[in-house]
Amino acid sequence: MGSKVVKRAYRYRFYPTPSQAAQLARTFGCVRYVYNRALAERHRAWFQEQRRVTHAETDKMLTEWKRDPETLWLAEPSKGPLQATLRHLQTAYVNFWEKRAGYPSFKKKGRTLDSATYFRNCFSYRGGQVRLAKQDQPLNVVWSRPLPEGAVPSQVTVSRNSRGQYHLSFLIEETITTLPAVSGRVGIDAGITSLVTLSTGEKVTNPRHERADRIRLARAQRELSRRAKGSANRAKARLKVARVHGRVRDRRRDHLHKLSTRIIRENQTVAIEDLSVRTMVRNHALARAISDASWSELRRMVEYKAGWYGRELIAIDRFYPSSKTCSACGSIVEKLPLDVREWACHACGAVHDRDINAAKNILAAGLAASACGDGVRPPRS
Repeated sequence: MGSKVVKRAYRYRFYPTPSQAAQLARTFGCVRYVYNRALAERHRAWFQEQRRVTHAETDKMLTEWKRDPETLWLAEPSKGPLQATLRHLQTAYVNFWEKRAGYPSFKKKGRTLDSATYFRNCFSYRGGQVRLAKQDQPLNVVWSRPLPEGAVPSQVTVSRNSRGQYHLSFLIEETITTLPAVSGRVGIDAGITSLVTLSTGEKVTNPRHERADRIRLARAQRELSRRAKGSANRAKARLKVARVHGRVRDRRRDHLHKLSTRIIRENQTVAIEDLSVRTMVRNHALARAISDASWSELRRMVEYKAGWYGRELIAIDRFYPSSKTCSACGSIVEKLPLDVREWACHACGAVHDRDINAAKNILAAGLAASACGDGVRPPRS
């Protein structure tokens, strides 16, 4: 076993006092304003002057905005969150230029998560108490788990979700001990009826969290649609909808964390398909079920946990015909409609469960790719 230093976030719920909530609301508003104005300036400079605005230039703009009589209120919150949002905008542009994400979009009040990031010189953490800049009292944090002993947070992100809940996220550097090597190797086939099917023959049932609360969600959305826009009752109805969505999201995340941790603990090598979920959800008949399964989130969790704990993760090319290939003899059937869940190989006569056969092929292809150091693509024929 070895160890490695990783950056890890620890998230906690906290309950602000009325004065702290008011001060945080002003901070969230200033952060959103600075981000949107800087984005507008960069957008204008490029499309009108074909000139790229650098992060340093937006930092100078922020200083000018604070001195402008019309926006003097930008000097009220701590400078840290305002500078942090400019860094986040720069990161969004870099991701866009390197084709990892789409073009940065504007933040709209009530539609995006309210958040503010405080760097080390804008908060203090001593004796289990957290104090933010421009606030007199420490935050009332619910320590659901302790921070690692001796941890020194490099930054703190305060957020408020659509349910009105406040969370505090600490970013720390932590030494993680890799797990002992095991002999297990597994291929994973993602599905809808079964969330994942393993090459061992095990099928993990899809909890379908969204479908379980679909009636409650529909009732809350109908109530929201009847309320007058801008009214207090509409705000209450919107909160009810947000609570249902939040309940679904929390249960789904909890299930995926448990499943991904179990997969990583039990297996040394994990092979998965590199699915294009964005393309698959264009099928309107399956879009809701695919989104509820959250394959992308499961892939993300398995990927970073494999890196943490010294496991090997292999992504198989999305065009590899894992379902149509016989895991016994390697022959490929020409057509295999989605409603066919079991099929017999025309070459060797082996009878296959569609999902288990696909998982076995994914594992075999992953091991071959790992051995030769190349990706896996279907034969051109």
